[in-house]
Amino acid sequence: MRYNTDKEISFTNEIRVRFVETDPLGIVWHGNYIQYFEDGREAFGRHHGISYLDQKDNGFASPIVKSTSEHRLPLRYGDTATIKTIYVDSPAAKMIFRYEIFNPKGELVCTGETIQVFVALDSGDLSLTIPGFFRDWKLKEGLLDG
Repeated sequence: MRYNTDKEISFTNEIRVRFVETDPLGIVWHGNYIQYFEDGREAFGRHHGISYLDQKDNGFASPIVKSTSEHRLPLRYGDTATIKTIYVDSPAAKMIFRYEIFNPKGELVCTGETIQVFVALDSGDLSLTIPGFFRDWKLKEGLLDG
């Protein structure tokens, strides 16, 4: 089994900043960027066939065990933000995603990363090996050579 580390798998989607996501100055509260990462991950998953529902159908959940974010510029109420979600391949039984969020001018607003592990829904056990459905996905995406 050989890993293809040169291939970038990503997806870009847009969200509109809602009033409820901002502070009294109309600026997005920093904690909401984690939700934007989730919006990006869900869009990525639906597009690439590895959504949370796909994972659930295969008997797994993938809770986040680590998240980081770095804030550079503000987003404001009414802005349309662009979220680029990038899958970072790993030989371990986990998923790593990096994020780049851009404002309407195309300026980088925030970067971040999340790490998720696989947990069996029936037992709650942490999967120490790559689940079969995830291995199949990696093969389909060209991240593994048969």
